[in-house]
Amino acid sequence: MDGRDWNLFLQPYEQAVEELKVKLKTMRVELKMREAYAPIEFVTGRVKKVSSILEKAKRLSVPSDQLEKGIEDIAGIRIMCQFVDDIHRVAGFIRTRKDLTLVYEKDYITNYKDSGYRSYHMIVEYPVQTALGQKFVLAEIQIRTLAMNFWATIEHSLNYKYKESLPEDVRERLKTASEAAFLLDTEMSSIRHEILDAQRDFEERSNVVSKVLSSIQDLYYYHRVREAAQFQMKFNELFEQEDLYGLKQLSVDIEGAILRAKKNNQT
Repeated sequence: MDGRDWNLFLQPYEQAVEELKVKLKTMRVELKMREAYAPIEFVTGRVKKVSSILEKAKRLSVPSDQLEKGIEDIAGIRIMCQFVDDIHRVAGFIRTRKDLTLVYEKDYITNYKDSGYRSYHMIVEYPVQTALGQKFVLAEIQIRTLAMNFWATIEHSLNYKYKESLPEDVRERLKTASEAAFLLDTEMSSIRHEILDAQRDFEERSNVVSKVLSSIQDLYYYHRVREAAQFQMKFNELFEQEDLYGLKQLSVDIEGAILRAKKNNQT
């Protein structure tokens, strides 16, 4: 092991991970606003532990002075998607970004590993602004479905336990589990429209309920206590009946009451 300051060495990677997480989460929010659906479910990130860097360098015969180029996943970003089709869409968005440079891609979904591992990897070069100036660091972006990620997490834990030498029976059972996970992804994709419709309906109902309750509180602010209580009773009735149309109309009625209250206050 060399005598480098590992905290200083890893600092640009920590910064790259945090910045990329923020940017990808922002992309998720924007897509949801534009299309009412985001292909990104959530984003996580991590910087590889020093022990893992050294073990990988030894396995790949990477010299200690070549770690920055020889180990491409010191900074790692993981993007989770609901559907397999979303993975390729997200990869397309990343390819067109101007704040990073795509180095290469590895499609382990179409060409999955013998172990059953499936994921889409993109190696990117990302510019980090340090106190000493700009520094380019490599980062690996993994894009997976939730099912793929569940399987990969279990496989990683087992490989760590068995030091990369899985017993044959465990290896076969993992491959079977991988096929089951991919079958689940395939089935979910086949009913994608039904799933998305259900999610949109749930979100629309949640938004309407939140708006109505917030507006009723506004009426209390304007001292329209009796009116607010009447609206609350009507809300309780419509909520119990799961009447979304009625709740939407109630929201309009409350907004009208708030406008009248504001006018009265001004006079």
